[in-house]
Amino acid sequence: MDAELEPSDAKRLYWTFLSFVTMKILGIEFAPLSLPLKRRLQTLAVFYYGTSFLCLGFTMVTLSLYLFLYTQFFFLPLLYFAWFFHDRNKCNEGGRRWEFLRRWRLWEYFADYFPVKMIKTAELDPNKNYIFGYHPHGILCYGAFCCFGTEGTHFSQVFPQITPRILTLEGQFWFPLHREHVMAAGACAATRESIEWLLTKEGKGNALILVIGGAAEALDAHPGVASLILKKRKGFVRLALKHGASLVPVFAFGENEIFEQVENRQGSFLRRMQDKMKNVFGFSAPLFHGRGVFQYNYGVMPFRKPIHVIIGKPIEVEKIPEPTEEDISKLHQKYIAGLTSLFEEFKPIYGPNVKFELN
Repeated sequence: MDAELEPSDAKRLYWTFLSFVTMKILGIEFAPLSLPLKRRLQTLAVFYYGTSFLCLGFTMVTLSLYLFLYTQFFFLPLLYFAWFFHDRNKCNEGGRRWEFLRRWRLWEYFADYFPVKMIKTAELDPNKNYIFGYHPHGILCYGAFCCFGTEGTHFSQVFPQITPRILTLEGQFWFPLHREHVMAAGACAATRESIEWLLTKEGKGNALILVIGGAAEALDAHPGVASLILKKRKGFVRLALKHGASLVPVFAFGENEIFEQVENRQGSFLRRMQDKMKNVFGFSAPLFHGRGVFQYNYGVMPFRKPIHVIIGKPIEVEKIPEPTEEDISKLHQKYIAGLTSLFEEFKPIYGPNVKFELN
């Protein structure tokens, strides 16, 4: 007589079976029918960041116009924009960080999605200020946001008494409500005015995170290559010398691996169009794809690939209120050497096949 399965055993076998079942339709591989809640929450966290970064600003502009033109609540956008005009320069004056948002549990799920790991190589003195140079930009700076815009990797525990402040395009602060969301993460504008404010009026223990390559570097974000725009970027070095802020090279292995970008080599028609758009609007428009929320082939969700953010040793900087070009070039070369050394040290562990290029 055959033994019968207990109900609990049958249920367990059923869910085990579902966890391995995937559907392929027209070459598209869909997620298993059953996934742990933790993985669903990780996907939700990354979806929230990606959609808010790409869509929230334009959505709020559209909503404001709709309320103003077609509803009885036309006064709400008027009130907001009156306050916005009064508050418009806050992004250049230290921002308005909100620790509650930065410490959401959601960001731990965000970090676990890839996962993002932050590796510390040296202590930071809270009695000094720092400028972190983050490389490479990638498509949407997922590693930078996770490590420095949230507590997903527990920055405040790893570097106690150091306040991270991501610097981003000033245009990010022109969109209604989106600007509040960005500032809540501790972000400020990547302008000379903002940097000088943070280095002179916010005390000590500040870490300004500047993605040196900027929007232009996003167009070179292809898997297997770290193509950095750095040789002619010296403005951050000048400000570091002027205010005596130590420089800290940061390299993120995996930042360029989480999306596939359409081939856009220099000189191609697509690249020329992208460069023109960048020059006109100040931001780049890489054509990329990752995976979807419920399938693994196409979408704007990043692939689940690890990102290791290596925070290098600080380069001590002597304060020179009026640095010469020789002073700037000397420190710039020292920074490049520090970044290159950091890459070479950790390449065998986290990116043995990554090609390093300086432009």
